[in-house]
Amino acid sequence: MIYTQNSTGDNISQLIRDHLYLVDILVGRMVTQVPAFMNRDDMKSAGMLGLLDAANKFDPSKKILFKTFAEYRIRGAILDEMRKLDWFSRSLRDKQSRIEKTILNLELQLGRDPEDMEVAKAMDLSLEAYQTMLGEVSHLGCVSLNETLDHSDEGRSFLDSLTNHYSSISPGARIENQQLTQKIAEVLALLSEKERLVISLYYYEELTQKEIAEVLDLSEGRVSQLHSQALIKLKTKIASRIF
Repeated sequence: MIYTQNSTGDNISQLIRDHLYLVDILVGRMVTQVPAFMNRDDMKSAGMLGLLDAANKFDPSKKILFKTFAEYRIRGAILDEMRKLDWFSRSLRDKQSRIEKTILNLELQLGRDPEDMEVAKAMDLSLEAYQTMLGEVSHLGCVSLNETLDHSDEGRSFLDSLTNHYSSISPGARIENQQLTQKIAEVLALLSEKERLVISLYYYEELTQKEIAEVLDLSEGRVSQLHSQALIKLKTKIASRIF
């Protein structure tokens, strides 16, 4: 049975009260993934709407934990709010698309992952200019990682698959998710060592980019560039294996 506000208002209110903590947790995790002008209050307001949406649309018959479903909705609501604020300019999206297409074309031509210098040369840019562009589109990569891979209410995202949140789903869905996780693992193995380390430390260990920079003895800007490039590669490689 799907909960509705009219028939099970008490249940919905209880779901919201019991899971308010998720909003704070996800805001804390995502605060480094959003533009500076979007503050924690903006994120929390959007997250609360996502939690409310989750409580109203949750269907326990699908054998998915409410926590898992709510996390997906909260994260999506925060990202939707970012889009509404029109932070993602057309020029930034064009730059990200250009990088994606160049990396994909080079991979097809070379039969391997292209080096930074090769991507820069193919784009008629200096290495410094290419790396600067990666920094400019870094937040777009975070959104790409959270985009859903299917269109169901419990739609998976790249981030869900990386962090393996789906531990209590139905057997059929679990097998499907395991297959997707395996594909992502194969793609991760194709990244450079530093790119894999950045993804691992950021999404599995949940370190900030500043902390990662200290661990890897790199500048924070370089970590941002590696993060951005890794997400672009993940998006293009995973999409080519799924669709």
